[in-house]
Amino acid sequence: MHDFSVGRRSFFAGGLGLVAGLPSSGRTLGEPRRAYGERAPAEHAKRFFRASATPGTGTSRTPLQDALGIITPSSLHFESHHSGVPDLDPALHELLVHGLVERPIALTRNELRRLPTVARIHFLECAGNSWQLHAGKTVSGVQESHGLISCNEWTGVPLGTLLREVGLRPGARWVVAEGGDASRHARSIPLAKAMDDVLVAFGQNGEPLRPEQGYPMRLLVPGWEGNVSVKWLRRLHVTDAPAMTRDEAAKYTDLGPDGRAQQFSFEMEVKSVVVSPSPGGRLERRGPHQVSGLAWSGLGRVTRVDVSLDGGSTWKEAALEDRGLPKAFTRFTLPMRWEGEELLVQSRAWDETGARQPTREELVSARGLREGPDGFDHYNGITGWRIARDGTVRHG
Repeated sequence: MHDFSVGRRSFFAGGLGLVAGLPSSGRTLGEPRRAYGERAPAEHAKRFFRASATPGTGTSRTPLQDALGIITPSSLHFESHHSGVPDLDPALHELLVHGLVERPIALTRNELRRLPTVARIHFLECAGNSWQLHAGKTVSGVQESHGLISCNEWTGVPLGTLLREVGLRPGARWVVAEGGDASRHARSIPLAKAMDDVLVAFGQNGEPLRPEQGYPMRLLVPGWEGNVSVKWLRRLHVTDAPAMTRDEAAKYTDLGPDGRAQQFSFEMEVKSVVVSPSPGGRLERRGPHQVSGLAWSGLGRVTRVDVSLDGGSTWKEAALEDRGLPKAFTRFTLPMRWEGEELLVQSRAWDETGARQPTREELVSARGLREGPDGFDHYNGITGWRIARDGTVRHG
């Protein structure tokens, strides 16, 4: 049994040391104003990526271990590209809305911005996030295992508003979204979801979208696998059936133990991960520490997170530092005291539907294992980080 409880007085009194003096503020004139702000030179957080065998394809991963709060800086948002980042002129690029509609239209970014807009905070997660853990691989850190997710404030026009503006014809059941990249990445979205909470977004964290995030406009489909949120959006085709595009037939399907594929498994289920302490870090001294992590669910709000220090033998409920946001990051924390013993730190989360984050064993039992080196998409199993007696943290 581990002692999770650390009071405020003991936290500040136990091992943090006393400040002997304050550094001199100096009298040197500071740096001049900049047209666009930059981070401090001492801060080195950056995205993680490997070289790709195919030009223009690949991913880069968000450094979750460096995250503060729940908002991911736009410059550190994960990337996933099928054919590189197109260079689009916002004055010329248009979004065509056509098909089973009464009044087809083509809109530039500026014309879109004249419609009623909203700003919402949502996470965006790649379907393949954490696939290494399903495959049983050992990872270097939380950025490698969970870094294909970010959480931003997105500004745009609700897709339902746009569809009501053009008028839906009888038989309309799906919306096929197509991007302006060279691969013409496209996905089919059920009309019910399109009319619910999908955005045609042009803003990210208070400024225009970054080019790698879909500038000048993209779809944002809250809670669903990231590839449905089509970037560089150029076309919305309202149809009576899904288009069965390459990326919803040959890819982004989930295989079952019998070899048959489950298609249109859109939702990203409840999930959590401890980001501090995590591999690559180290507990420098004994005494009070804080476990901190992130939880999320594509089905709604996170309602509870538990933390274990002994590999799941005992659990303690963590404090949630969120704003009750659905389909967004929830930060959780738990004070702990470390006295040089070996620990296995894990977290598990629940969402408002009652769904609980499963173990890897439960997922493998239900879905099996794929032959070869790869794991499955939509992996949301419990993850653990080991703290050694010297304070080093690793996976496995």
